[in-house]
Amino acid sequence: MRRLTVLYDADCPLCVHLRHWLLRQRQLVPLDLVPAGSQEARRRFPALDHAATLREITVIGDRGQVYRETAAWIVCLWALAEHRPRAHWLATPAGQPFARMTVLAAAKWREALKGPGIPGGGPGPDGCGDGRCEVPGPPG
Repeated sequence: MRRLTVLYDADCPLCVHLRHWLLRQRQLVPLDLVPAGSQEARRRFPALDHAATLREITVIGDRGQVYRETAAWIVCLWALAEHRPRAHWLATPAGQPFARMTVLAAAKWREALKGPGIPGGGPGPDGCGDGRCEVPGPPG
């Protein structure tokens, strides 16, 4: 594998934060980060279910391999120099439950940030409905 395309939700604060984190890491396999559902994503991958890519992280390999949810996060880590050993462990029977729980926790937090009417999002803590919810600040 020579290159991976990561489709991320550009209207999700957590997803955007993770995008920036991925870009700061030393990459063994180059990552192209493309907003899910965008014209660019649709141009590159016309056969993909683009509505689904807004609900779950999707990574596409340079030979058409499609990774979703937990497998997508593992392959992203595998592409990074410092995290490849962790990715190998997360792909084992011992590591898979940890990887799955991490992805589920991130999805739950993401849904809490998204407003009503947003694909994949439930009612947000501030009731935002325009897809531009902000990460809640500290209380008080």
